[in-house]
Amino acid sequence: MATNSVSLHRVIKASPEKVYRAFTDANALASWIPPYGFLCTVHEMTVAVGGTYRMSFHNFSTGNSHSFGGKYIEIKPNEFLKYTDQFDDPNLPGEMITTVWINKVSCGTEIKIIQEGIPSIIPAEMCYLGWQESLEKLIKLVEPEIPDA
Repeated sequence: MATNSVSLHRVIKASPEKVYRAFTDANALASWIPPYGFLCTVHEMTVAVGGTYRMSFHNFSTGNSHSFGGKYIEIKPNEFLKYTDQFDDPNLPGEMITTVWINKVSCGTEIKIIQEGIPSIIPAEMCYLGWQESLEKLIKLVEPEIPDA
């Protein structure tokens, strides 16, 4: 396993609670976490320290998919998440660690993400581009304020 890592930062016009919910609600996560051109199925998600999750990304063009999962290492609701990621594919070995900081700022939420331990077969710059697309989708999910009535 290489020491590939990516670091991302955004300011989002939404509350920390809404941003945190986008990371911890299975339907919300499935809607924004896969990069463009992929669909996501969340098979399992128990957001608690020691809890686990499993999901699959499906390539809409080819129909192929890859599955991965991990466990939650540290959680501070509405402020912090740290979890592991491990691919089912033996060609993508090792365990990644993703850390997410969610901080309230005057205009909404500052979010910082670091993903470490990306398998060497995945170029870090491609992972970074994928995360940028995912964060665009996250913003489109959490920034709108849509009333029920």
